[in-house]
Amino acid sequence: MDFVLGQRRPYKRSRFGSVTGTIVEMTPGRVGGNRTNGCIIFVTLEDVNGNTVLFLVTPSTYVVDFETLSVGMPCTFWYDADAPMPLIYPPQYNAVAAALEKNSRMVSVGYFNASLVNEEQTLQLNMDGSVEVRTTNNQYFQGNPANHKLVVTYDHSTRSIPAQTTPQRVVVLCD
Repeated sequence: MDFVLGQRRPYKRSRFGSVTGTIVEMTPGRVGGNRTNGCIIFVTLEDVNGNTVLFLVTPSTYVVDFETLSVGMPCTFWYDADAPMPLIYPPQYNAVAAALEKNSRMVSVGYFNASLVNEEQTLQLNMDGSVEVRTTNNQYFQGNPANHKLVVTYDHSTRSIPAQTTPQRVVVLCD
């Protein structure tokens, strides 16, 4: 959905929402009345305000750097803001990506256009020969990462608008 503010260019909201907090519980998931044999995990996340959010972590959820999630870890989870979700409390989302919070690492998840600028027009990627571009199963991506949903890991950026960075790693979320 696009929003027009005055006569400026349209502002696009992100296709992805995120929640940052601490993992307080991890339980095996069930679909209907059936167990999923450990392939699906419900992660309960508590944010700094004490709000609880449930994330469904499936085999298709990309975890940055393939780190193992556990109770007590500070994490950020991203979800598809346009996907259907149940209207229950606490909210429950299907996790698209997850990352442990680390001081020196920044992670951006979103759609990047042909110029490698994200939808919010807040981050532009400067790709050079040193940037690893992978798929979610850690294989080299053989195409152009432009016009894809990406998980971008970087450690610094400029203070320009949009901020520019040469990422450490780019992961393409193939549909």
